[in-house]
Amino acid sequence: MPTTADKIKQYIVQEPTELLEFLYNTLKDKSRSEVKKLLVHRHVSLRGKAETRYNTPLNKGDIVEINYTHSYFQFKNPELKIIYEDEWIIVVEKASGLLSVPNPSLSSQKHNAWKYVKDYVKRKNPDADVFVCHRLDQYTSGILLFAKMDGIARQMRSRWNEYVKERKYYCITEEIPERDKDELRSMIAEDKRFHMHSSEDDESARLAITRYKVIKTNGRFAMLDVEIMTGKKNQIRVQMSEMGCPIAGDKKYGAQTDPEGRLMLHNYKFAFSHPITGKAMSFTVPAPSCFSNLFRPRSV
Repeated sequence: MPTTADKIKQYIVQEPTELLEFLYNTLKDKSRSEVKKLLVHRHVSLRGKAETRYNTPLNKGDIVEINYTHSYFQFKNPELKIIYEDEWIIVVEKASGLLSVPNPSLSSQKHNAWKYVKDYVKRKNPDADVFVCHRLDQYTSGILLFAKMDGIARQMRSRWNEYVKERKYYCITEEIPERDKDELRSMIAEDKRFHMHSSEDDESARLAITRYKVIKTNGRFAMLDVEIMTGKKNQIRVQMSEMGCPIAGDKKYGAQTDPEGRLMLHNYKFAFSHPITGKAMSFTVPAPSCFSNLFRPRSV
């Protein structure tokens, strides 16, 4: 939502076209040079992001937003990348090492994805806010979803299994799994040290289901494509460790190596139903280069 000082208008695309052509036909009271300046100087927004490319394709039903007062703020942060935004949700890619939300017990709590996204939306509208839909471990990289309204976040958290269609990860394990692919099922619980473990006796234990397949190996490490069917805390880390193949860099769950100075776990795909429109949403981000680096031939 805009600040009161901003003059913003929205225009609905009626038929497929390109952005500049649409602006020419829509803003007939302005000269072609004035229209181009609006585009070049980031006054035009499409699908929640500033757009400057003349030939950007538009589909019927798209909403083009123009801020006639200010240019749209360009978010830049080495630890966080915004990959999708609309009036209800924001999808971001988080770097390894960045907290998802504040943690009062850590000195780095001021540096977290929630705060970065909140500062971003408040820069556009001081009354705006963001709310947590889910989390990633601090040293897991990948995709995070935030809502712009508390009710939306609560709705998604309470009906998570209905909304979320697919969550997939890449991980690098020490040792190579005996099976090329498998489904891991175990009851996991949290102890007093906040350490997750399998337990058949603990009443608080919940079923965790993880599917994996081995993509490649190099004799020491294996790269796995992992899909979680349940969203339990640390479930991939726990189940890989208990299988005898802890994730590289994961000292908490038994790793003996730290080849890239980080937990080698990356959430690369997240698919869900949009909480308002019901539209199928799917986002994919590549694994950091350090994942493939482990499998490159070493020079002698």
